[in-house]
Amino acid sequence: MFNKGIKIISIIFSVLLILSLRCSAMEEYPQRIVSLAPSLTEELYLLGAEDRIVGVTTYCQRPKQAQTKEKVGSVVEANIEKIFMLKPDIVLTSPLCGLKAKNKLKSLGIKIVEFSSPKDFRQICGQLERLGEIVGAQEKAREIINKAQKEAGRISRDVADLPRPKVFIQVGAYPLFTMNRDYFIHDLIVRAGAVNIAEKSRSGIYSREKVIEANPDCIIIANMGIIGEEEKTMWQKHKMLNAVKNNRIYIIDSYIVCSPTPVSFVESLKKIVGFLHQRGES
Repeated sequence: MFNKGIKIISIIFSVLLILSLRCSAMEEYPQRIVSLAPSLTEELYLLGAEDRIVGVTTYCQRPKQAQTKEKVGSVVEANIEKIFMLKPDIVLTSPLCGLKAKNKLKSLGIKIVEFSSPKDFRQICGQLERLGEIVGAQEKAREIINKAQKEAGRISRDVADLPRPKVFIQVGAYPLFTMNRDYFIHDLIVRAGAVNIAEKSRSGIYSREKVIEANPDCIIIANMGIIGEEEKTMWQKHKMLNAVKNNRIYIIDSYIVCSPTPVSFVESLKKIVGFLHQRGES
């Protein structure tokens, strides 16, 4: 009876020790996070770290639950006082966040971690992996990445032998703005089995004349609300464009193509493949 009691006590002690070690390990990771980038906010949800988010930007709309989080300004203009009052362990930023704001946060003793703008799918996956390490969700990050890589690879293989249509993707109207090979959306177009007419452009600023000259088979507009519909109507006036003649002007959710995660990249890839290879609706 005595030995049985000792055994029970030993088991209880072991369980308590494990729980204590887990709690200690969790304390090593940030428990109060402010995210100043929509893609990073979405990734925190993917990693199961949403309960640790104490502040986001007004542009953090995905998933819908993120809309209920405390707002600390926009992507480019952060409310320093509000962030300070939230007492974050860490603030996640992007290159769009102003240097002045970052320096001010650092001067207040707040830890800043900046993520660069990913140029392709590989870097998008690398960003999630890095974020997983920061919040202690490495295994979950690897699981998400592996699944996304397999799915992206399968989609690309499916279209590898199909004709490669010329595409123009529009993400801004005034001025007209597109994506050259320095942006991850170029990788998206290539993986979808198409040719980006703006690939070799020096910058994202483009002209309608260049688009008309290249005569794309398809035009994809990142939704900008009413402006997106207006731009579609604008392009439809150019009757000689292949994209117009074949009714292949599409509008896509700007959050999908402008706030990349491994999951949203695959989601975008599926949509664009549908558009380019006549599997989607206008």
